[in-house]
Amino acid sequence: MLDLATLHEAIAAAIPDRECLVWRDRRMTWREVTDRTRRLANVLHAHGLGPRPVDGGAAPEPWESPHDHLALYLHNGPEYLEGLVGAHKARVAPFNVNYRYVDDELAQLFTDARPAAVLYHACFADVIGRVVERLGSRPLLLQVADDSGAALLPGALDYEEALAKASGEPLPVRPSPDDLHILYTGGTTGLPKGVLWRIGELMIGPLGMRRRDGAPFTGLGEVVERAVRGDVRVLVGPPLMHGGGTWSALGGWCGGGCVVFPDRVDGLDAADLMATAERERVTRMPLVGDAFARPIVAALEARPHDLAKLRTIINSAAAVSPGVKARLLELLPHVRLVDVLGSSESGFQVTRQGPDARTFRAAAGTAVLSADRTRRLAPGEDELGWLAKGGDAIPRGYLGDPAKTASTFLTVDGERLVVAGDRARLLADGTVEVHGREATTINTGGEKVFAEEVETVLRGLPGVADALVVGRPSERWGTEIVAVLGPAGAPSDDELRAGCSARLARYKIPKAFVRTDRSLRLPNGKADYAAARDLIG
Repeated sequence: MLDLATLHEAIAAAIPDRECLVWRDRRMTWREVTDRTRRLANVLHAHGLGPRPVDGGAAPEPWESPHDHLALYLHNGPEYLEGLVGAHKARVAPFNVNYRYVDDELAQLFTDARPAAVLYHACFADVIGRVVERLGSRPLLLQVADDSGAALLPGALDYEEALAKASGEPLPVRPSPDDLHILYTGGTTGLPKGVLWRIGELMIGPLGMRRRDGAPFTGLGEVVERAVRGDVRVLVGPPLMHGGGTWSALGGWCGGGCVVFPDRVDGLDAADLMATAERERVTRMPLVGDAFARPIVAALEARPHDLAKLRTIINSAAAVSPGVKARLLELLPHVRLVDVLGSSESGFQVTRQGPDARTFRAAAGTAVLSADRTRRLAPGEDELGWLAKGGDAIPRGYLGDPAKTASTFLTVDGERLVVAGDRARLLADGTVEVHGREATTINTGGEKVFAEEVETVLRGLPGVADALVVGRPSERWGTEIVAVLGPAGAPSDDELRAGCSARLARYKIPKAFVRTDRSLRLPNGKADYAAARDLIG
């Protein structure tokens, strides 16, 4: 099994002068990125950070981390990826921080994650300063200068100055495939949870380090040889603070590719994103549902773009409406658009292609468990079960949470599986029909309704740009279904009900519709159910 730090060094030795990272006017080679990640590793090591065995020197439990932790509180940019790789070179476990959190949310996250160091953009200095004062211990602070012009926090190190003073030699520590990489969930259905991935399993899972026959790469030489032949240029628009963005970027690097960021990194500017794709001749691009796809379609319609090199668009974390998907493929007929569904806990589980596809093809290790989660379902069993993932690439557990680890990571017939919470059916042809996350299911009048099914229908209706479905208390139904949709000038209630009735059973049709011009999406494109609930009162 491989580890990220060793592989990055080996690829850099083979292609030192090839472009590794592009952002605005910064063009960095593999040699330059390797030097900077070594320097960061040396900064962390010089401050005493690295492996931290659990009490008594025993093997860690699935919910324990034997490392110091580095918080990455950054917009997209070179420093984020340097932080990820530099941490692994120092055998420090990096973890993502949602930069939209307010003080209390950030304090809760840091209490759970216990960062020994925080790498952050200067624009976040004020909140970092306030939250650090609330912690029992003070982490190492590394501040990255940005356009905000914010002053350096007392006691913090300027990132560039710290790198300049550090050694560019590799550390004498030997990274391991067992070293941890921590991915915090978005917290959209509860408090954020730190998912503990072994880096070796992350690489053969979400980072795609597998041969064409599906077997994982095991030898460094064959992976480096593949990287030397590669010509991947990945344009990363989604935030790296969420799994999809990080996996796209690191997956590109593991293939010897170049990671490209659009000029704007504090939000989506579709015109900038597409101009960057054209200028940098990118070959692959991730997106996140309609929140990305609709503006991209508008940008492509606004003017012609030469995107001949673009081969693959990978959509994850939120759905693209069928009409939007069809139009995107009309504009980019040479591009393969792949929908992938998964989670922070499972990686990618199922995929589908084409604007009319309704079911998914299962990835290796994917299973559908029975409703009582005691057995695998056979193809064609008419039971609504649970989407699960097993095999050689699933995480260990949740940081500091043995109870949640036990309830999510199960052993069924001797096989270890993760069940993240999606309900699904395994059809007779072996494809998977995904119904949605159990946490967003609405029980109304004795019937169970999956919010995502209703949302997909609503987003396909003329005049509806986006829609979320939530429940609210009702004397008659117990809970009634309410749709929050945009724009504010969306069709009338009667038109919406008529559109739904062709695709949905009567009990699934929303009882009320709330219209808004407010965004219903988080920065990563995922549904903002909290905002929707605020709007329905």
